[in-house]
Amino acid sequence: MRAIGVLIFPDFQLLDAAGPIGAFEIAGRYVPRTYDIRLLSLDGGPVASSAGVTLDTLAFAEAGRLDTLLVSGGEGTRGPSICETTLAFVQSAAKTARRTTSVCSGAYVLAQAGLLDGKRATTHWNRTADFARRYPKVKLEPDRIYVRDGAVWTSAGITAGIDLALALIAEDLGEDIARKTAQQLVVYHRRPGGQSQFSALLEMEARGRFDGLLAWARENLRHPLTVDELARHAGMSERNFARAFASETGFTPAKAIERLRVEAARALLDSQPLQVEDVALETGFGDQERMRRAFIRAFGQPPQALRRARAA
Repeated sequence: MRAIGVLIFPDFQLLDAAGPIGAFEIAGRYVPRTYDIRLLSLDGGPVASSAGVTLDTLAFAEAGRLDTLLVSGGEGTRGPSICETTLAFVQSAAKTARRTTSVCSGAYVLAQAGLLDGKRATTHWNRTADFARRYPKVKLEPDRIYVRDGAVWTSAGITAGIDLALALIAEDLGEDIARKTAQQLVVYHRRPGGQSQFSALLEMEARGRFDGLLAWARENLRHPLTVDELARHAGMSERNFARAFASETGFTPAKAIERLRVEAARALLDSQPLQVEDVALETGFGDQERMRRAFIRAFGQPPQALRRARAA
């Protein structure tokens, strides 16, 4: 049996833990005696979530050897991320576990433990700018639903923990069991439109002095929208604009514009009978190949594949 240790703490987000637990439990119905789920906390006993619901846990000393460690997230993440005992446990478990994973802001715990240095990772879209400032050694991919870098997996917010668990189940038991598990959970085995959370990210994260600029950019995607042009529209020097924009949004201006274009292009592909090359022109990519490369960066798939998946 594979021991899955789910680390929780006071004010953890209930679904960060319960979502993956439910996925592993259902997978175990198809392949009995696959998973041994162990809820873990610093001192053991009942631990209250931010919703007030408590879960009973084992203390770290009772964890035993783990196949997979999953660190949940939530409002209470700051506690474990500054707790030396918790960080030492995570570091120790990571040395012997086959996989170390996190859901949502649980990535802060992994980062504070040094497990994400030099690695690709993601977290909840609402935490990306803060996370990038705190952990510059991490190669943050803020638009992803989940990211795997070697033996370390991180996922975006809350329900993305289910996506992460399904990917782990697929690695353990195959795609067929993962698909059946998703059907039982009544969720997508693979989210349509690719594995990306960036639409919500760019709609909600860039609040403050640049939200008006991004709204203007969305209306003018056919234009080049160079950094110089964006800086002029914001009434700032190019250098100061680039620095301030990246600090407040977690993106370079060029990366933000590319993602706005991909978002608009995906919407057109979903709703309009336009040729791919016409969509590329309409959204400012200029040519089909440039759009194709941007889609692969965002979704891992070219535009034609997403359109075929939508039609199916």
